[in-house]
Amino acid sequence: MPETMRAAVVTSAGGPEVIELQDLALPAQINSDTLVRVHAAGVNPIDWKTREGRGAALPAYPWVLGGEFSGTVVRASYELAPFQPGDEVFGMLLVPRYLGADAEYVSCPFMSLARKPASLTHLEAGAVPLAALTAWAGIVEAGRVHTGQRVLVHAGAGGVGHFAVQLAHHYGAHVVATASARNHDWVRELGADQVIDYTADRFEEAIDAPVDLVLDLIGDVQAETGTRSLDPRVLRDGGTYICVPTGAFPGMHAAIAAQDRDLVGSTLKLSPDGRALETIAILIDQGDLRVHVDRVFPLAATAEAQVLVADGHVRGKVVLDLDA
Repeated sequence: MPETMRAAVVTSAGGPEVIELQDLALPAQINSDTLVRVHAAGVNPIDWKTREGRGAALPAYPWVLGGEFSGTVVRASYELAPFQPGDEVFGMLLVPRYLGADAEYVSCPFMSLARKPASLTHLEAGAVPLAALTAWAGIVEAGRVHTGQRVLVHAGAGGVGHFAVQLAHHYGAHVVATASARNHDWVRELGADQVIDYTADRFEEAIDAPVDLVLDLIGDVQAETGTRSLDPRVLRDGGTYICVPTGAFPGMHAAIAAQDRDLVGSTLKLSPDGRALETIAILIDQGDLRVHVDRVFPLAATAEAQVLVADGHVRGKVVLDLDA
């Protein structure tokens, strides 16, 4: 084992210029932690938001970001642990409780790991855990979507959105999604029954009927998407509105109360649940769920990758190749 690893670190809160490539000591293994050699790491909006100081406060600088990865186990937590050296796994890290995955090695609790889907490469698998678990939490756990329901997914072509559309379709819902015109055919292929061009139409006017659940991956920070999602033409009485991005709709509860209707509103907090990730892996290998990788960058181009994700027009996911 080497004593150091390459890592893309943030040296202070700020823009992409605060990201540097450095050599760091390998992360410590504590209790149930498994040491994994990272082959690929997904890039998500929470990465650039945390870098700018808008996410959870980092305990120190430099720090490594990156909440999802695919790799190979190099050191188990104990002799009979579920994952042993040589096993191919993918998983999610709670950053900044742990050093992130934008590095050659991660130390991760084995309960946050699952075996990599056999049908995926590491580059594909590295794009799955955080985004798919977010979609799973919103559609399956909090939303409890089932056959006959109607679901609206905002940003249906994005990293979380393209998983959410597929999961809602898989569990029998009629799926409505918002996306730019260039992504309409693709989002329909994922399982959407109606796709609304948010750049040309107001979704509250274009939607074909009210829905039971709105999974909002935008919030009120853009075009008052959250507030407009509470319109009776969009969300039926007794319906549920879930806002995923942290801090994206600070007035959510007041806006719901102002509706004076029977609505449920919730934010979403994510758990790195390896058991849910196992189910997601099964769905992937069965062909019921797929991941789309838009762009791949080397670790040295982490700043460029975060800028692309922050621009908000990625189809599916952006991934870092740690083997490049």
